[in-house]
Amino acid sequence: MRGTAAHNRVRLALAATMFLGATALATGQPPGAGTNVPGGSGLPVPRFVSLKSDRVNMRKGPGTDYPTAWVYRRAGLPLEVIKEFEGWRQVRDADGAAGWVLQSFLSGRRTALVLPWEIKEGKTPPKVALRHDDSERARPVAMIEAGVIANLSNCDGRWCRVNIDRFQGYIEQKKLWGVYEGEVIK
Repeated sequence: MRGTAAHNRVRLALAATMFLGATALATGQPPGAGTNVPGGSGLPVPRFVSLKSDRVNMRKGPGTDYPTAWVYRRAGLPLEVIKEFEGWRQVRDADGAAGWVLQSFLSGRRTALVLPWEIKEGKTPPKVALRHDDSERARPVAMIEAGVIANLSNCDGRWCRVNIDRFQGYIEQKKLWGVYEGEVIK
């Protein structure tokens, strides 16, 4: 009986492997894609990262044989890692576009976009106050346009201390894309 049970487990494992492989071939996705299983990095998925370079290709699949879907030309742009496969990260940008980027083009440095959902083609971008302190009553240090990249210093779940060019101050966390609601960054 033991030999039969062991034999059945091997057959089930082989069938599962063949199913995952067939699914990967049929969908163009790597085995395990969409299962939220952490990749080899050991880092949490999803998570935010930023671009290291001002020219990064986003591909339709995890490899250089896949066509380029988009070219990012903005170092520091925040992206959300939603899956991992070997040295590739499936990412999503603030507009919801998703694709694969080689891990070596990504940085753990935390950045955020100011009000990216408020940008409308042909309209003047709205502005948000960069405040001296973490209070709506604190004096504004500068007015920051939607779409500007902010370097995150820390966030307490409601406010983030940021650096933008030569300015430092606080922006409400809910006005930033690149940090999760309620996320604390130290």
